[in-house]
Amino acid sequence: MLALSCTWGCFSAAGQARDSTGRAVETGRLPNNIDYKPQDTVVPKRLDDSARHRFQRWKDNNIFQFFRNAITKGRPDSVTNVNMMAPINTKSETPFKAYEGKIIRHIYIRGYGFEQTFTDTAKRLQYFGTRLLNHLHRKTRDWVIRDALFVKENTPVDAYRLADNERLIRSLNFIQDARILVAPIPESPDTVDLVVVVKDLFSIAGAIGSLGYPPFSFRGNVSEANFLGMGQRIQGGMNLEQARKPNFGPQLLYSKSDIGHSFINVTASYTQINSNIYNGTPDETAWFVRLDRPLYAPYAHLAGGFTLGKFQNFNVYHQPDSLFYKYDYHTQDGWIGWNIGSKAFLRNTAVRDRRFLAFRYFRNDFDSVPNQLASNPFNFRFNAREAALTSFTFFREDFYKTNYIYGFGTTEDIPKGYNVALTTGWYRQLYLNRWYTGIDANEYVVGNRGAFVQFFLRSGAFMYKGSPQDASFLIGASYYSPLFLLGSTKMRQYINFSFTRLWNRVGLDPLTINNVFGLRYFTNDSTSGIQRATLHSETTLFLNYKLLGFKFAPFVFGDVSFLTPESGSIYKSDLYDGIGAGMRTRNENLVFNTIEFRAVYFPRNTLYNRSFKIMINTGIQFRYNNTYVRQPDVVYLNTDGLNSIY
Repeated sequence: MLALSCTWGCFSAAGQARDSTGRAVETGRLPNNIDYKPQDTVVPKRLDDSARHRFQRWKDNNIFQFFRNAITKGRPDSVTNVNMMAPINTKSETPFKAYEGKIIRHIYIRGYGFEQTFTDTAKRLQYFGTRLLNHLHRKTRDWVIRDALFVKENTPVDAYRLADNERLIRSLNFIQDARILVAPIPESPDTVDLVVVVKDLFSIAGAIGSLGYPPFSFRGNVSEANFLGMGQRIQGGMNLEQARKPNFGPQLLYSKSDIGHSFINVTASYTQINSNIYNGTPDETAWFVRLDRPLYAPYAHLAGGFTLGKFQNFNVYHQPDSLFYKYDYHTQDGWIGWNIGSKAFLRNTAVRDRRFLAFRYFRNDFDSVPNQLASNPFNFRFNAREAALTSFTFFREDFYKTNYIYGFGTTEDIPKGYNVALTTGWYRQLYLNRWYTGIDANEYVVGNRGAFVQFFLRSGAFMYKGSPQDASFLIGASYYSPLFLLGSTKMRQYINFSFTRLWNRVGLDPLTINNVFGLRYFTNDSTSGIQRATLHSETTLFLNYKLLGFKFAPFVFGDVSFLTPESGSIYKSDLYDGIGAGMRTRNENLVFNTIEFRAVYFPRNTLYNRSFKIMINTGIQFRYNNTYVRQPDVVYLNTDGLNSIY
C-alpha cells in the first residue's frame, strides 16, 4: 500500500527526518529529488533516454502487462520507520516551524497526475489505468486552489496558518491529498516560496443503490464532483421500478464550493426519490437550496448558513392507507456565528483556545401530517417545530497527520484538544412551548504511538412550568489502537462504548438500537426504550495488495447492546447482540466512497429483523470530520449528527 502521511520532506541527503524518539516526521521542505523552478513550479526529474522510453511504452501497453498490473503488491510505505515500525503521527504545524517569520515571496500551484504519488515523487505509475484517468479527467484549475488559500504573498510564514490552510485544501471533496511545501531562497535567506501541491480524485463517479429482479428495480446515480475542474458538482440520479407508479423517479443536484474566495458553498437539488422521514422509502419529492459558510480556520471570524426547502411524500408504491405515513412540510432554517476575538488570534495564532457565539432560527411547518398520529400527536419527526437557539462554543483543536483510521493510506487529519458547545433557547414542538438547555462536549487525545481516543458527553433538557421534560444524558468513548504490523499487513483495533438515559419523555423519540449507538444494521424500528448501553468492537486489517488500484481491508466485529423498555426497570432490560465480518475496498484515486461488504448474524431474532444479513454499503465515511463549530441544536440520542463517532 501507498501511505501519504510522510511525503516530500521525510527524506533528505542525510536520510529520513526523525524526531527525538526516532519516529519519522515531515519537514515541509522540498525533497532533494525535485528540481525547483519558480517559472515551472516543481518538476520531477526523469531520464531522457528515447530507446528506454520506447521500451517502457511497449511494456506498459501490452495486454500481458495490463493483467500483471491488475494485482500488485504495495511497496514499503511511509507508515513505518526502521526503528519503531510505528505509524507516523506528525503535528500539522511541525513541518513549517523552521521557517516561522520568513517572508512569503511567491505562491505556486502544482497539480499531480494520477501516475504520480506523494510517497515517491520520482517514480511514476505509468500503465493503462493511470493514462485513462488522466485522459478523462480535467485537473482542478489553479484559481480554484488559490480561492481556497488564506495565506498570502508578502506576509510572514505562520506555521499554524500554513497547517490549517493545507488541511482545508485536503478536505475539499474532489482533492485526494495536498501539501504546502517551503522552498528556501539561497540568495535571500529571510524569504521563501510556497509550492501548493495537490492531487485530485478522479471525480467522475456512479453508484448503484439497488438492483433487483423480479420485479425489476434499479436505483443509481452518475456525478461529476469537479465539473470542468472548477470545484462544482453535478449529479443526476434515477429510480426505476416496476412496483412504482410512476415507474421512473429523477434526481438532480448542483453544488459549488468556495464561491469567489468567499468560502461560501451553495447546493441546490430537486428529487422525486428522496428517502422519507418515516422509514426511508424513496418516495419523497423534495427541493431545497442551501448556502453555508463553515468556520474554515480557527481564526476565521464568521460562519453560518441558510436552507430553504419543501418536502412531500407520495404513495407511489400503493401501500394501504393504514401503512402509508402521508406528510407535507416546508422549512426555513438560518444561523450565523462570530469567532469572538478573531482579530487578536490573527496576531498570535499560537494561542489556540477559541470562543464562538452563534444564533439560529428555524421553522418546520407541516401542511399535512400522518393520520396515524391522531391518538398520540407528539412525534418529533412529524411535529411542526420552531426554535430560536443560541450556543457558545469553547474549542481548541490542533491536528495530527496520520493514516489508516478511515482511509487506506491517504493523509488523515486527526484532532487533539477539546470542543464544548453550550446551547440554550426557546423551542416549540406542535403546541408545546418550552425552554431548552443542553451541552455537547468532546475531548480528543492522540497517543505517542498513534492511538486515538474521543471522549464524548451529550446532555439536554426542556423546561415546562418549572419541571424538566425529555431530559437526556449520553456518555461514551471511542478508541483507535496504534497501527500494528503483522509482517506487511497493518491492523487497527476499534472499540466504542456508550451509555444513554432518557427521563420524562414527552416529545422526543424514544431510544432505539438501529443506529450508531446501538446495533449497526439492526432494522427493527419498533424496539425502543429509555436506557441503553452499547459496546462495539472491530478489528481491521489493511492488506498490502491491490486489484486495479483498489485496496482491501477485511474486518471482524462484535456488538452488544442492553435496552431498558419505557415501562420496565433495569432488571427487565433486553440484550441484543450481533457478530460478523466483512471487507472494505477503495481506490484512493477515485471520488467513489468506500465500498463495504458486510455479513452479520443477530442471535436474537425479532418480528421485523432477520437473524442473518448480507449487505453492501457504498456510503462509508473515509475522512475524519474536522468541523470546528456547528449550528445550535438540541442533543440527539439516536443519530451521530456531525460528530465523528464511528
